[in-house]
This record gives sequence, C-alpha cells and structure tokens, in this order.
Amino acid sequence: MHRGIEVGIYLRPGLADDNFIAESLGNLAAFRLAAQRQEHLSWQVLRVQGSGSQHHFRIVLRHPDRILDLGFKSDLEKVLEELSHESVDELRHRRESAVRDGLRIVPLRRVQEEVDFWQDNFWTAIGGPSGIAPPGSFP
Repeated sequence: MHRGIEVGIYLRPGLADDNFIAESLGNLAAFRLAAQRQEHLSWQVLRVQGSGSQHHFRIVLRHPDRILDLGFKSDLEKVLEELSHESVDELRHRRESAVRDGLRIVPLRRVQEEVDFWQDNFWTAIGGPSGIAPPGSFP
C-alpha cells in the first residue's frame, strides 16, 4: 500500500468552527479531484494537535492500487486554493450538494504530532530538512 500525498490545510486563526471547515475543505477537494481525474481515491482529513492548544490540518490522499503521479499534488493544491475563497455558508452548501452527488464524508481524525528531538549537525550541514546550510555552520 502506498502512503500517498500530504497537503496542509491552512485556516485563518480564530475561525468559529475550524474543524467543520477543514473537514469540508478536505472532503470536497478529494471528491472533486477524484471526479476530475476519474479515479477512485482514499483520503483522510487530519487535525494534528501540537503542544498546548496549537493545531493544524492536513489532508492525506492516496490511490488504493498505485502510486500517484507527479502532478497530483499540484492539482490538489489548486482545488484547495479554489475552495479557500468560499464563505462558510457557501462551503456548507457545496458540501450538501456533493453529498447528494455521492460524496461520503470522511470524518475528521485527530492525531498527536510527534516531535523529532533528534538534532544531527551533519544532516543539517549537507541539506537536511531546510536546504543547504550556510558555510561555516558545520562544526
């Protein structure tokens, strides 16, 4: 089974029902993308809980039988961008319409963010997670 594609869903802080909004955005984006590509997709919408009260949202999509192609992630980001301009009422209406068209809502799943405490100066110096380190940063 292939892991799939992960994309962040970034919401404005202070939204009244951010769980509903993220769940709706993720489900609608996956449903729309599956219809556009005429493929069966599996997805999850995650609320990733960090330390304290901080959290963020992610959507994870995969094709059940094969690895997704390179353009898939950018297609998903475009669909999310289009949906991001909707008001909450428009999003609710679009969600209800999609359910009538066959969307099966995948409920928001809550997960705890795992913190990576490992710090490896060699890894950071050769590129690590944030790119090439500036000269002289490696001890």
